[in-house]
Amino acid sequence: MTDWTTFEVEVGDGIGRVELSRPELLNRFDMVLHRELTRVLTDLGGDDEVRAVVLLSTGRVFSAGGDTEVMLDASKSIARRLSLIDEGRRLFRAVADFPKPLVVGLHANSYGLGTSLVLAADAVVSAPDVEFSDPHVVMGLAAGDGGCVVWPSVMSMVRAKRHLLTGDPMTAEMAYQLGVVTDLVDTRDEVGPAAVALALRMASLPPIAVQVTKRALNKVMMARADEVLDTSFYLEAITFGSEDLLEAVDAFKSKRAPEWKGN
Repeated sequence: MTDWTTFEVEVGDGIGRVELSRPELLNRFDMVLHRELTRVLTDLGGDDEVRAVVLLSTGRVFSAGGDTEVMLDASKSIARRLSLIDEGRRLFRAVADFPKPLVVGLHANSYGLGTSLVLAADAVVSAPDVEFSDPHVVMGLAAGDGGCVVWPSVMSMVRAKRHLLTGDPMTAEMAYQLGVVTDLVDTRDEVGPAAVALALRMASLPPIAVQVTKRALNKVMMARADEVLDTSFYLEAITFGSEDLLEAVDAFKSKRAPEWKGN
């Protein structure tokens, strides 16, 4: 197995366990994580010993979403923006079109791209007080990264609009009531074991039946992706060149209120 730098991987009992392992960086999605997660999903998808995958994380945040340094780098040229967008498209499709059951154990808050990947999974296990959000607009960006695909796919359009247009978080308890979180446990410490148990249950079933059913379900998600994914990514690329993005990053780092100019 490859030595990964952004997460740890274990394979056994029919499941692949991928655990984001950079809590000191809040498991943010820099280019290394983009590429490694795409590659490991490709590897696990082609491994006959793996019948299901569980995605977990470490630390006080499941994932902080996009890396602000990557955002600033993308703002410098169209070529850099297109390269980032292409990486993002590959990663989203690797998750949304993964050929085997994918369970997420959401033990802590998730943001932006991290949330898009969580909502693209087949089952989400969480605890009531955990929150997830997509604050793209707060950072002066269009909600690319799959947000405009997955939020309306797993809940009503008007509820998705309410959160994507404000960046406001949703609690796992609310998400469970809406059918977005599939399994709710009492405490954050119970999330990981419950997610692993669910992945093991899926892996214990007839693999061909499960995997062809998963492929059929993927067609539904990918049909929505074909409608809007590329458009949202390219609109995000446009906003990478805005003054509002630079202001958002500076305000975030300075811990001050931003001043928007709409340029």
